[in-house]
Amino acid sequence: MTGYGSAKGSVEGQEITVELKSVNNRYLDCSVRLPRNFLFAEDTVKQAVSTGVSRGKVDVFVSAQASQDSGTVVSVNEELARGYRDAVARIGETLGLESGLNAFSLARFPDVLTVERRELDKDKAAAALSEITAKAVEEFNAMREREGERLRRDMLGKLETIEGLVSVVEERSPQTVKEYRERLEARLRDILADRSLDEQRVITEAAIFADRTAVDEETVRLRSHIAQFRTMLEEGSPIGRKMDFLVQEFNRESNTIGSKCSDASLAKVVVDLKSEIEKIREQLQNVE
Repeated sequence: MTGYGSAKGSVEGQEITVELKSVNNRYLDCSVRLPRNFLFAEDTVKQAVSTGVSRGKVDVFVSAQASQDSGTVVSVNEELARGYRDAVARIGETLGLESGLNAFSLARFPDVLTVERRELDKDKAAAALSEITAKAVEEFNAMREREGERLRRDMLGKLETIEGLVSVVEERSPQTVKEYRERLEARLRDILADRSLDEQRVITEAAIFADRTAVDEETVRLRSHIAQFRTMLEEGSPIGRKMDFLVQEFNRESNTIGSKCSDASLAKVVVDLKSEIEKIREQLQNVE
């Protein structure tokens, strides 16, 4: 299921932003991009994500911006700067050149300025980053829950359509046996002409045909699967993989019905049935 969430917080004097984006995937595939000084926390971030997300390709982006109390100190080596200044002045006097020296150019000389950064407490930083990530996951899941509710209503509608098609199959299937018997009797009368018709043979052939084309077991199982699917839609836990399996059973039963179908009108119903099942299967890519 697609989703987005973000959260901000402070970690060791740095302003941190965590963003999560996801696209459909059968399993959880989490990738994390971190600033260089936070690379040690990659596993911590992944753990925070996996606690709240179980499915999808999730990309996590962590950005850091130093705040005023980040502990970064810039020091000036005044003695070294004076040495550079005097040396440049002597070069100018000796060679008769204008030095053109100013504070900015002097600061560019090696070791005039030194930057000291406070060492990160990795344990504290990882814990704080985990907390920010958890907040981003909450927002991420809130968005996915809203989308999930829309998907739930959509799939319930498709289940009703499937049930309607199953009802058509159940009503039409016995009629095909009756029509087959009538066609068989008509053909035999044409062939036998004046000779008497073996009614028992007709009954036997019709019974064989009925057994070969009976779909009662398949429709009963299909209705059972539909009921299970509805129950799953009301569960709060991750159900995507269970539904994947159940839809495979939907397909199995519909394929069996199709293989037993000898009537053109029923064949069309089976095609529509498979189409609705396929729509649900595609939607399941969005379900955790």
